[in-house]
Amino acid sequence: MTSSFTPAELGRRIGSGLLSFPVTHFRDDLSFDEDAYREHIVRLAEYDVGGLFAAGGTGEFFSLTPAEVERVVTAAAGSAPEGTPILAPAGYGTATAVEFATAAERAGADGILLFPPYLTEASQEGLARHVEAVCRATSLGVVIYSRANAVYQADTVARLAENCPNLIGYKDGVGDIDTVTRIHARLGDRLTYIGGLPTAETYALPYLQLGVTTYSSAIFNFLPEFALTFYRAVRELRQADVTRMLSDFVLPYTDIRNRRAGYAVSIVKAGLTATGHGAGPVRPPLTDITPAELDELKALITALPAS
Repeated sequence: MTSSFTPAELGRRIGSGLLSFPVTHFRDDLSFDEDAYREHIVRLAEYDVGGLFAAGGTGEFFSLTPAEVERVVTAAAGSAPEGTPILAPAGYGTATAVEFATAAERAGADGILLFPPYLTEASQEGLARHVEAVCRATSLGVVIYSRANAVYQADTVARLAENCPNLIGYKDGVGDIDTVTRIHARLGDRLTYIGGLPTAETYALPYLQLGVTTYSSAIFNFLPEFALTFYRAVRELRQADVTRMLSDFVLPYTDIRNRRAGYAVSIVKAGLTATGHGAGPVRPPLTDITPAELDELKALITALPAS
């Protein structure tokens, strides 16, 4: 299937609005609940977003088989209205990442988010070859995700931007201000810059000063109005409003998230449960938050002022 966006168009689109990673819905037996997932995509796409990343980190990419990833992306692309970009994941080793990119085109995705290679460390030269191979394998726009064992240096990103016309974005999951500044100074608007630290709202306002115009909001899954209000406050530099929303919800929310490894995903699914749109359990190796923690989260949500 052919994307309705050229890579350049996709880059501009995802940089112009809030992004989100829909969770992947599972039944109690941990099988993919496609009907519930499609309903979730339709619900999220009613809002004005820059794009949705199907089967991404919050969507438990790491727990899905390649066949399941393609099925999830196909469901997202088939459920979102025309004009809502859907980006698919690619990851693991280079050969596997190329297969994911090819599958994304079959599934009707508009772009690719390239996750770090699985397990092994790599040199900058190796990472560059990895990205170049994926970009050559697809006509879709590609966003690289700098985190974990794939932290891209400014020189590497500049080389990739020159060699890969369909490289459209750099997502920062490290928080290295020096590197982000150097990349933006070198490349300007050649790339779209995306904030990708866990609960990205925490860093959104200072990152805007570095040229990072958007970020991926997991909170959008269960509090879309709040997430969009927060995003608008960031873009309009309303620091008092941002600080208030951080204090009222985001920071107490991250206090729960930080209690156990993997809760960055689990708490999002819990948020959907708390708001009446259950998405089922997380898959191992993740664990769900506890009933007491769910009650804490419900109290935080209930205390928010009406939108």
